[in-house]
Amino acid sequence: MLSPLTRFSVAPLHAVTRSLADVASGRAAPDLVIKGGRVLSVYTERIREEKEIWIKEGRIAAVAPAGACRFSGVKTYDAGGGIIAPGLVDPHIHIESSMMTACAYAEGALLNGTTTIFCDSHEIGNVSDVAGIEWMLEDARQAPLNIFLTLPSTIPATNAAMETCGGDLTPDKAGQLFDKWPEIVALGEKMDFVPVCMGDPRSHGIIAEALKRGKPVCGHIYGREFVSAYAASGVTDTHEAIDRDIADDFLEAGIWVFLRGGPPTTPWHSLPEAIKAVTELGASHKRVCVCTDDRDADDLFEFGLDWVTRQAMVAGLSPAQAWSAGSLHPATRYAKDGDFGALGHGRRADIVLLNDDYEVQNTWYGGSLMVEAGKVTSLLDEQLSDHRYVYPKPAYETINYSDELSLLPEVPADARMVNLIRAELPGIVTLRKSVAFDPAVSWDTFLSDNDLCYLTVVERYGKTGEIGYGFLQNFGLKGGAVGSSVGHDAHNIVIAGANEADMQLVAKTIKELRGGVVVARDGQVIASVALPIAGLLSDKRATEVAEESSELKKVWREMGCTLPYMGFNLLPLSVIPEIRLTDKGLVLVPEMEIVPLFER
Repeated sequence: MLSPLTRFSVAPLHAVTRSLADVASGRAAPDLVIKGGRVLSVYTERIREEKEIWIKEGRIAAVAPAGACRFSGVKTYDAGGGIIAPGLVDPHIHIESSMMTACAYAEGALLNGTTTIFCDSHEIGNVSDVAGIEWMLEDARQAPLNIFLTLPSTIPATNAAMETCGGDLTPDKAGQLFDKWPEIVALGEKMDFVPVCMGDPRSHGIIAEALKRGKPVCGHIYGREFVSAYAASGVTDTHEAIDRDIADDFLEAGIWVFLRGGPPTTPWHSLPEAIKAVTELGASHKRVCVCTDDRDADDLFEFGLDWVTRQAMVAGLSPAQAWSAGSLHPATRYAKDGDFGALGHGRRADIVLLNDDYEVQNTWYGGSLMVEAGKVTSLLDEQLSDHRYVYPKPAYETINYSDELSLLPEVPADARMVNLIRAELPGIVTLRKSVAFDPAVSWDTFLSDNDLCYLTVVERYGKTGEIGYGFLQNFGLKGGAVGSSVGHDAHNIVIAGANEADMQLVAKTIKELRGGVVVARDGQVIASVALPIAGLLSDKRATEVAEESSELKKVWREMGCTLPYMGFNLLPLSVIPEIRLTDKGLVLVPEMEIVPLFER
């Protein structure tokens, strides 16, 4: 079941088989013929010359020889010699990372030739529990995009002693969601891989809810030593293959590998190394997909799944192999290849037109032309402007913390050792470091001498009012402050700053915006993106959010920040080694142990 409320839904196959058979047999006319192009078959990984696509009721009736349609008056589209290929299928994304709603996300996806996505909405689930997940599902149903959900599996990401979270998705709640929403086709990434491998009852209870319903279980794992136990626990895919050898381990253990591509300057671009399991070690590519995982709003337009697919070509796959990894393989992984991922007869007419560099020119969604010559058509523009889902009032009321905050740690009266978080660039792993603190030295001197800024996490739900204090090294921030309501995964407020005044301004502004990302300097807000929906999402069009995001990132770099905005948001994520900061304090990973900021 997909997007039943959108005006571009396509009838299920069982309702139209007779009509498709009549067209394929030449007894009835198609609604549309796409002709004059070369067809990329992901079934046989070949380019087929002299072919045309017959479309009826939003589905492909036949891939026929060129000129075979003999009916007069049939609507045709001339592909002009381009490559006709199936729309791309993204097997793992987080819509919330783009800071836009599902309806808005559809614009960037279709421009990039992506017509189907499998998203994990653990971010809004961590904020608003079952209600947040259901808001996202309602949003997805109204979007002009095939959107399936992999049910968030780790809410909260750690136990309550490590951080305060808005959601608590128990095995019972997971089972009820599976049974209520047919769009939920799998269990989302099991981020708590250490508890899974150690046999934690709650973790395995949630996995059991998926397995007993025949749903696949998605993964998220670091470390080759965990692969065997993780796979034995029922996990059958991962997007966290960061190098050749662990990717090879995954494939041998029966785990699908999603090659994650991202902007080349970020840690998300692990594809070039992981793909070597295929190009160097000789593993088959049949259980290999490409995915985007997370995208900033502006990066969605520049580094979409089409870009990732072309990166797989650069890294050694043939064009047909790479396109298969971006279309047929993901659909097959989720047992959805009867509808999506290929130009087979009876499949949805989700089609792209490519130039010889495999760049997307046109996108048809269910036979409707949504993108032409790289531009949104009037049909799609109307849908994005006038038919979007409106989130309910509670979605705009998730930021609840005091107006009076103490954002700096209390200065110890005697000499201490200070536990620090050091950013280990260019990745997202952080290191635990310790330096001596002398109370005779000013805070400013202490920060400057050790390349530090303050790091503070504020509980945002109004549950405990707790604040976690730390120091961040190697972040590069020399003045002002930056902050975000998207501190993964509990999504408490994370603020880094060189002085308390600007940090207070950031906290105040985030609350006024009902969530967002803010940069302040010398008592002025110099950049911001408002995220009033659950403190995660803008309610604007994708292009508007992308413009705001681009400006924010420009200012972010000018502030000297070495971690990109998305990496900064991960500083409270206490499942990534080796030390993180939550509202409860400094957390050692994977020990799941809170350590003091100051030690004798």
